[in-house]
Amino acid sequence: MTKVSFYRTEAGWRGFEAVGHANWGAYGEDIVCAAVSALTQTTALGLTKVLAIDCQIVVKETDGALFCLLPDGLSQEQWERAQLVLNVFYTGLMAIMDEVEYRKHLSVKEVPYRENESATFRL
Repeated sequence: MTKVSFYRTEAGWRGFEAVGHANWGAYGEDIVCAAVSALTQTTALGLTKVLAIDCQIVVKETDGALFCLLPDGLSQEQWERAQLVLNVFYTGLMAIMDEVEYRKHLSVKEVPYRENESATFRL
């Protein structure tokens, strides 16, 4: 199962962590894993390349893990644009979850973001 956690602060999402393989199908044929991977990577690229935000990104391909955290000190405009990109990502994941046969292969949740306890230390 792929597990995606969105790190929530009072102001919005601070980042996300996606870990695991969906195991919907055989390697190279797993459309759930491919969809989640495409959304995850596109989100990270949107934040870093399109919005030019210097996010903390950690990738562990063997674990199927990608961690992305917004930096401190973003302007209000940068924060709002980042929230838009993260909301699009969340909406895409929810669309996958709408398909009954895919639900048992993907978990999406919000967790509180706690400074110095972030997922980067668990990767």
